Amino acid sequence: MAPQTALKHRRSYASIDLSILPEMDCLREWPEPIVRVQSLSESGAPTIPAHYVKPPSERPTAAPAAAGLSIPVVDLGMLKDGADAASCDAATVKAIAEACREWGFFQAVNHGVSPGLLRRAREVWRGFFHLPMEEKQRHANSPMTYEGYGSRLGIQKGAILDWGDYYFLHFLPLCLMSHHKWPALPPTLRETTDEYGEELRKLCRRITRALSMGLGLEADHLPVAFDEEGTCMRVNFYPKCPQPELTLGLSAHSDPGGMTILLVDDHVAGLEVRKADSWISVRPLPDAFIVNIGDQIQVLSNAAYKSVEHRVTVNASSERLSMAFFYNPRSDIPIGPIPQLLTAHRPALYQPMTFDEYRLFMRKAGPRGKKLAG
Repeated sequence: MAPQTALKHRRSYASIDLSILPEMDCLREWPEPIVRVQSLSESGAPTIPAHYVKPPSERPTAAPAAAGLSIPVVDLGMLKDGADAASCDAATVKAIAEACREWGFFQAVNHGVSPGLLRRAREVWRGFFHLPMEEKQRHANSPMTYEGYGSRLGIQKGAILDWGDYYFLHFLPLCLMSHHKWPALPPTLRETTDEYGEELRKLCRRITRALSMGLGLEADHLPVAFDEEGTCMRVNFYPKCPQPELTLGLSAHSDPGGMTILLVDDHVAGLEVRKADSWISVRPLPDAFIVNIGDQIQVLSNAAYKSVEHRVTVNASSERLSMAFFYNPRSDIPIGPIPQLLTAHRPALYQPMTFDEYRLFMRKAGPRGKKLAG
């Protein structure tokens, strides 16, 4: 299936080929031997292997970069939690809603998560990726769940790969979370990651309430879809690349879940967001989060909020670490547009589908373009 074509011209999930789902149940190994990108980088080779070279139309220099544009910055200092959600500062709710309607992205400052915790989280995970390879290989993952240490997304044999390694883990539901699946080294990694996951879950709940109010709904209306929510994280490590103009750290894609909160290196840029026909480079603010809407909230909002394509570039001089926290709806109930948002002039744009079904489709296809119209 070519990039951009999966659902882009059909306003329905129905165009997803669900015949792939039994195939996923049978696939327990990657289609080709896994080579760690960090090992390739540290080998000192002056060129990258051919299966990392993107087609010319997908390379970082293929699309114009817009100068002077940047994603919105939203101060969350007045964003209330719990019973106070309905009294959230109206200006904050408006700023979040406008950013998600126009961009699908914003940088969040004064978000309430301790800068010290952010630094500790980065430090322990950078420490993991600099452990000896044999230690990391103990956590090698499979395409069934992606959980663990990985170096590719998608299962298509002969695919052009991205220049990056990662570690994927679950927080919720508890039936999926196991500390034994998390690295034991560095020694404080598990404790720090637990604390980080709990703080980000609280932040996601606050933002989701604001998104609900931004649609003209009660504060708790949109969060109902996230009862028994799923939360997980992918820690991305992008090593130095000798030919960054030929490849990407992560191909252009939209996120399949509900919402993503990204913590990036303060000093190394790499994330780019699509705006019309241009790519906007995100310049990270110190101790800020980058928040973006995923496909499930685009569906729930009937495309009022946008799940937008983004990608990651790499460079020759610096490695880069990012931590993507995914906030997802309950996976076994159909997700469709909220009925209160539908009118004769704005009917439902999507047919309901469970997140489990959608996620398995994405797991086969890998990060390849935007899967939803709207």
